[in-house]
Amino acid sequence: MAPKQARSRESLNRLLRAAVEVLGQQGLAGTTIPRIAAHAGLTPGAVYRRFHNKDVLLQTAILRILEDQSKVLLLSLPIETAAQIPFAALAEQIINTLVLSYRVNAGLLRAIRQFLQDNEGTLFWKRASKLEMQTFEYLISVLTRRREIRHPDPRAAAALGLVMVMGALWEIVVTPGDAKVWKALMPKDDRSLKRELVRSFLNYLGCEQKE
Repeated sequence: MAPKQARSRESLNRLLRAAVEVLGQQGLAGTTIPRIAAHAGLTPGAVYRRFHNKDVLLQTAILRILEDQSKVLLLSLPIETAAQIPFAALAEQIINTLVLSYRVNAGLLRAIRQFLQDNEGTLFWKRASKLEMQTFEYLISVLTRRREIRHPDPRAAAALGLVMVMGALWEIVVTPGDAKVWKALMPKDDRSLKRELVRSFLNYLGCEQKE
């Protein structure tokens, strides 16, 4: 049974990857079972044998993304390792990663946000929200165990500081929309954007940054 089970797992993984890629490319409205099946090299019938409908498939794929995101963060940035990195460099590393991730995955982020809003209050929404909060809280724990933070409430400052960074990235990178009107006032490129976000984050936390 082992080879058959291995093929089944690979088929499932390929299907979930295809669902994520189509969602990012086509948006929520353009993501259909036939498109996902074709992208995965499967028939629509094969997809329906695994998942009752598109929503169940997308729920499974999104939860997998959030679970993997948490695992990658734990492996790539252990608290013990982060503690050895100068705080300004650590903040820069985290913010640079966020800018790159938001830029590369803008379409997928928009689609996931819409899907979560459409499913607000459901068990899926609660599970997804819990996973997102776990990742966010881990970042806060990585950032706040430092003496360099001079803000009177380091945890609250780190949390709000990250929310401000993510909010700016959402408005500027993911859903620019009206931002085009004041584009001339924004950083000219992602390198400048990273620099200004790091500067504002560190200043808010009361940390010194070497130029």
